[in-house]
Amino acid sequence: MSFPILSSERLLLREIVMDDAPQLLDIYKNKEAMRWFGTDPIQTLSEAQKYVEIFRDWRTQPNPATRWGIQRKDNNQLIGTCGLFKCEPNWKKCRIGYELLPEVWAKGYMSEALTLIIPWGFSNMQLNRIEAFIHPNNIASLRLVEKLNFQYEGCLREGGYWSHQFHDLLQYSLLRSDWCTS
Repeated sequence: MSFPILSSERLLLREIVMDDAPQLLDIYKNKEAMRWFGTDPIQTLSEAQKYVEIFRDWRTQPNPATRWGIQRKDNNQLIGTCGLFKCEPNWKKCRIGYELLPEVWAKGYMSEALTLIIPWGFSNMQLNRIEAFIHPNNIASLRLVEKLNFQYEGCLREGGYWSHQFHDLLQYSLLRSDWCTS
């Protein structure tokens, strides 16, 4: 199965490969970038390499998922990742997740990337629903999903656990019909 490469004016969304492990380490060891990710920051290159393998293996699972590396077209360095995962094909839904290096925050890159993967998920994965679980204090992510027409559905009280504590998560969803009319 070939990896779906997506592009926009400024970005290339591509497969994450082992050569990306040093840049993935830069992202995933950054405490601020990982603050809302749902796992603790990593510390070593071997941990980053394991993520590369995990993301590659997602595509071969019975309920396949896809994680793209986000790269600016003006260089070949990863600035983040985004993906569709925790897929339930029989229910035609999955979850969306993403992160960026802090130095590229507030430049519209994630909005641009998600505007590529959302329609890809609806058409290529035949999804009807894409879910987002967001920490209540992650204001930038809340604004992003609301801008993309995700609808607030409620709070999952202590629905996440990382950094040795439970965290509430706000649940949002985007339906195919919401996207088609936006």
